[in-house]
Amino acid sequence: MCGIVGYIGLNDSKEVLLKGLEKLEYRGYDSAGIAVKNENGVSVFKEKGRIADLRAIVDDSVTGSIGIGHTRWATHGAPSKINAHPHQSSTGRFTLVHNGVIENYSQLKREHLSNVELASETDTEVIVQLIEGFVQQGLSTEEAFQQTLKELKGSYALALLDNEVADTIFVAKNKSPLLIGLGEDFNVIASDAMAMLQVTNQYVELMDKEIVILTKDAAVIKNLSGETMTRAPYTAELDASDIEKGTYPHYMLKEIDEQPLVMRKIIQAYQNETGELAIEDSILEAVNAADRIYIVACGTSYHAGLVGKEFLEKTAKIPTEVHVASEFVYNMPLLSEKPLFIFISQSGETADSRAVLVHIKGLGHPALTLTNVAGSTLSREANHTLLLHAGPEIAVASTKAYTAQIAVLAILAAVAGKAKGLEMSFDLIQELGIAANAMEAMTDDKEAFEQIAREYLSVTRNAFFIGRSMDYHVVQEAALKLKEISYIQAEGFAGGELKHGTIALIEDGTPVVAISTQENVNLSIRGNVKEVAARGAYTCIISMKGLEEEGDSYVIPHVNELLSPLVSVVPTQLIAYYAALHRDCDVDKPRNLAKSVTVE
Repeated sequence: MCGIVGYIGLNDSKEVLLKGLEKLEYRGYDSAGIAVKNENGVSVFKEKGRIADLRAIVDDSVTGSIGIGHTRWATHGAPSKINAHPHQSSTGRFTLVHNGVIENYSQLKREHLSNVELASETDTEVIVQLIEGFVQQGLSTEEAFQQTLKELKGSYALALLDNEVADTIFVAKNKSPLLIGLGEDFNVIASDAMAMLQVTNQYVELMDKEIVILTKDAAVIKNLSGETMTRAPYTAELDASDIEKGTYPHYMLKEIDEQPLVMRKIIQAYQNETGELAIEDSILEAVNAADRIYIVACGTSYHAGLVGKEFLEKTAKIPTEVHVASEFVYNMPLLSEKPLFIFISQSGETADSRAVLVHIKGLGHPALTLTNVAGSTLSREANHTLLLHAGPEIAVASTKAYTAQIAVLAILAAVAGKAKGLEMSFDLIQELGIAANAMEAMTDDKEAFEQIAREYLSVTRNAFFIGRSMDYHVVQEAALKLKEISYIQAEGFAGGELKHGTIALIEDGTPVVAISTQENVNLSIRGNVKEVAARGAYTCIISMKGLEEEGDSYVIPHVNELLSPLVSVVPTQLIAYYAALHRDCDVDKPRNLAKSVTVE
């Protein structure tokens, strides 16, 4: 959601900026722009639509060794060229890009900008006009930048150019992610390390309410009081090939196919020298000291949390609750005496979850983050981190991060249970390996899922998924995946709940997909299928080997029932993919959605 890039060095910045923005396309955006600075001033190019549309209007004759760029996700004002970033001050002296939301922008307009005619509907333009206003009152650019930041309430990642200050980009961050990348005779800015991996893998993390005075030779970090901060860079451990599609038509398909490999990487990452599953002692102590675990997450990560609750309660015997982050922060339940909070986030930058983390830290409660991104905000600010080892996930609709989250939660529960003297009835390493093989078998059987998608979902406007027990959690994720990328109205229900109201929506031809992997509820879910079929539903049953019956649409390989969500979700991912493909939808970048939701 929104992305920032910046470059200051010796070379022309245009192509570095454009390539960086292309790497940020996965985050979701509706317009884009760049500003290029040279001795003649700043040239701004911006356009509604894709980066390709921006490329088409950029003047190749304009060069400059300093530049900033932005992909915008509309919050204040409709997607348009006028509302696209960069924004400039009234005189054109200052040029700014901004991620985040300024909550008090209306107040700031009233109090400081009543005599300024704004060109856009954005909160961002308020920032750049404020900076110019403070400079006109006699402050230096750095002082005006600092004073403006003190006035802002909300989230921001900012990069500012001043026509009258040579060879400098002014940078600041609060709540929204932003990194400084270091190079030889150049430095860069990026919302995500992937954006500038083309030029450097050395990055410095920025903390909230910090300012950076960036030149080609130095990155001077200060707090809002003007004190200089020092921080060592880290190496972004990303393989450039991991963020390319290769021969795949879409990132989503590539990432679905990568799930067996991710399972094997996780098994390897969480084994000790004796070949046993292990996690850090400090994490084990925190888990087993808790009298209740609160899992906080959003979207797909929330669905993974529902499965994780099953693991933690059945394997580690720890009472566990799962909460939607955006609700929890405003309506916190009565907490137990010794809670542990587990935050699940692919990016580690989810704003709703971070708001909860900040609140519970203020209450003195410990936190553990499960994330795919080392050094992300949720990872950095929590007491503990468990990494997913899934590699970069580019498609907006999450697939491999979901299964990685489930696998890591299974390992966490198993190791915590073992530390308490609770032995599992099966070898988790072996069973995760079996699950990986099952995933691979299904990803090799894509034609079957394409046919299901064609048969059941080619023309429908709505669909239902039903399951019981562990399968109920999976069908919620299955419905989300379908609606995310195909725009089919889809809902996931506990099998018995349809007849408590929603069965009224069933009519001739309504697709109902049932998942059955749990022996104790197999007959129950099949009874639910008969109920909807009797009302005209077009039913599709996906069952597990050993529970299959004649007429089932697909039989997945047998795995341990507790780990079934790892494999039963794969058919639904592929069905959603082909449903979207058949409807000519943009699979990797569905409308109105962003990969990393960095504003509340």
